[in-house]
Amino acid sequence: MPTPTQPSTLSAVEARVLGTLMEKARTVPDSYPLTLNSLLLGCNQKTSREPLMELDEAQVATALDTLKPLGLVREVSGGRTARYEHNFQRAIGVPEQSAVLLGLLMLRGPQTAGELRLNTERWYKFADISSVEGFLEELQDRPAEKGGPLVIKLARTPGTREQRWAHLLCGPVDETQAGAMPASRVSGGEATGNTVERLEQLEAEVTQLRATVEKLCAELGMSPLGQPQANDRAKTSEVSD
Repeated sequence: MPTPTQPSTLSAVEARVLGTLMEKARTVPDSYPLTLNSLLLGCNQKTSREPLMELDEAQVATALDTLKPLGLVREVSGGRTARYEHNFQRAIGVPEQSAVLLGLLMLRGPQTAGELRLNTERWYKFADISSVEGFLEELQDRPAEKGGPLVIKLARTPGTREQRWAHLLCGPVDETQAGAMPASRVSGGEATGNTVERLEQLEAEVTQLRATVEKLCAELGMSPLGQPQANDRAKTSEVSD
């Protein structure tokens, strides 16, 4: 078993299996530890996952066989069906809050501190974004004697206000691949902020266009759009009479 200061590099499938166990331990404790079938369903679910995966039972079983000797997963004895639970915090040597953030990053990919605070509500309720950022910075500044950094703060991408964070449990992050934010993951405060900005910009453009049209109509002796011209009003009056 590795020491808490020497986390092993995980594959994408191993990270998905481990992250799913960490999630279900907190969100469905009555069904935890998980059977192999329940774990497979959790790994392949279509919500709260980035990227989506279509793993089979053999892939999940192989990942479990790799994670068990690392001390990250344990098989629970008892009953006719084997069940599995994670041992992440003890194996890696991090507090609950840090484990929650790493688990969510494994399941949903790079996220801003604001997204992490929203998305972790079922796992752990952080007081505010500053608290999230504090634990992320601790993970980023983790000294070499404790195993080195476990997260990295990515460069800001065009059109975004905040920088995103990514975990390093699967090795160094290719920032060129992690740079684009999938539309399915734009959520929470950042999505709201971007939407509001776009609406305000569109409203300003519409106002400017309306003023331009009204000016042109006045110069050409035409009524503004949506209003009947004088001759049309007169004809309407005659018909009414």
